[in-house]
Amino acid sequence: MLKKTLRFIDNLSDKSGKVISPMIYVVLGTLVFEVFARYLFNRPTIWAHETSTFFYGAYFMLGAAYCLRHEGMITVDIIQRRLPRRIQALLNMITFVFFLAVCLVLLWLGGKDALYSWKVGEHTNTTWEPPLYPLKTVIPVAAFLLLLQGIARFIRDASIACTGKEVKED
Repeated sequence: MLKKTLRFIDNLSDKSGKVISPMIYVVLGTLVFEVFARYLFNRPTIWAHETSTFFYGAYFMLGAAYCLRHEGMITVDIIQRRLPRRIQALLNMITFVFFLAVCLVLLWLGGKDALYSWKVGEHTNTTWEPPLYPLKTVIPVAAFLLLLQGIARFIRDASIACTGKEVKED
């Protein structure tokens, strides 16, 4: 059951990362369009900057679980890497408390803010005034995906710390 749960979480992170990854092309395309519109045709847009910011924010947040799954996070582990694997796992378990706190705060407050944003139909205070509620919804969704992947990592670290062995796939 544990292996099945870990596999489900890993697959969810992998699939969400693969679905989100093409979003960077939307960001790049929007920025390239704006550069051409502004500098070649002297016709800047009112929407390109916000659009690229929104899509990059969603890309960054929703890609976090995939990044954690594949150990793509930047870490300062100069000392930790020299320790035995079981001690490394124990340190990861201790720092998980902070990770958990951050994820739960993002999930709770981000969820409240997203619900409120949907309720009032929140838009930005710019000339273009795009809706803000879809982007605010990304925050709790991303926090939830990241939390799930963090729990999977915690379980793997607990296995290493307690038994010295990783939870292996079948």
